[in-house]
Amino acid sequence: MRIKKTIEKVPGGLMVVPLLLGALMNTIDQMHIPVVMKFLKSLGVSETSEGYYEFLRIGGFSEELFKNGALVLIALFLFCAGSQMNLRIGGKALKKGVALTTTKYLVGLGVGLLFGYIFDPMSGLFGLSTLAIIAGMTNGNGGMYAALTGQYGNRSDVGAVAILSLNDGPFFTLMSLGLLGSSFPIISFIAVLLPIAIGMVLGNLDPEIRKFLKPGEILPVPFFAFALGAGMNMANFFNPSVVAAGLTIGMLTTILTGGIGILVFKLLKEKSYIAPVAEASTAGNAAATPAAVAAAAGVAASSGMMTASEASAFQNIANVATAQISIATLTTAILCPIAVIIVDKYQQQKGINGKQEDLGQDSYEKREKNVRSAVNYNS
Repeated sequence: MRIKKTIEKVPGGLMVVPLLLGALMNTIDQMHIPVVMKFLKSLGVSETSEGYYEFLRIGGFSEELFKNGALVLIALFLFCAGSQMNLRIGGKALKKGVALTTTKYLVGLGVGLLFGYIFDPMSGLFGLSTLAIIAGMTNGNGGMYAALTGQYGNRSDVGAVAILSLNDGPFFTLMSLGLLGSSFPIISFIAVLLPIAIGMVLGNLDPEIRKFLKPGEILPVPFFAFALGAGMNMANFFNPSVVAAGLTIGMLTTILTGGIGILVFKLLKEKSYIAPVAEASTAGNAAATPAAVAAAAGVAASSGMMTASEASAFQNIANVATAQISIATLTTAILCPIAVIIVDKYQQQKGINGKQEDLGQDSYEKREKNVRSAVNYNS
């Protein structure tokens, strides 16, 4: 059976499919079907505090992994992802990575700020929240970027992924919410981001540790996705406003982050625009950000830096935001490759080869001089 290959055919499948499966099982649980509850009772399942019997609340390792394990698994994922953040890369790749990361962040922040100003920042147009917009628009799909730049771009395009990996996780979203007025104390950032920092330090100090932790970038994803889904109801995915919100985030991400990224590359005098368009996506793991932000809000509330009602507001929208971002992931997984293909064909018509490294005039003349010197020496 080719289960894994089938799942991977779905855009962001390792995140989206387990999340939907978890949501489906939780939805069945929440229907409290008498026959199902009777069967669970006959197995000796303990009664919940509400007086029901639920499949995902059978206790033991099963409940801790499939129902309650999301935050622990996300922390493990962030630790392993941090270990792969190698900042020792070439100057041109560094320049592109910084430009793309900064552009994507500022665009996501700007759109989130605008929506929060015009609409309700917690539940505005289509139920969109500032949290969902920023989390969805600032976190790009690194795997898709690497694949697209590997096929249509040059080496420095691909190398920029080392800097782009910095947008993995909730850091930029937490920072943005802080700028927008939410009172997240330093301890909230530390509590959420410490796994990333420790992983980054260890991964850069010891290549063997980096290699050992590399599978952790992928392995926890379907597990925390299922656990996140286990806190949702499938009705969220069939809610027209949630679908519209996800489509909106996806289209804004591809059009705005891609389009403005092209303008930035023009200012930097780059000839090929494959990289900014390849980064115009929403990562599947961005769906984990609302849960991380909700956890940070809980820390903020316990330290007195945020009221219980403010923290509750973030926790209440976490599931809906997760569903919206999941739909945005699917949307950009379709739009982003199409946009890259269109840009590549346009560039080819202009005589620009995206695969060829743009060395600049000075570097080109220097290289030609070296070639001529070598020819004269050999002759």
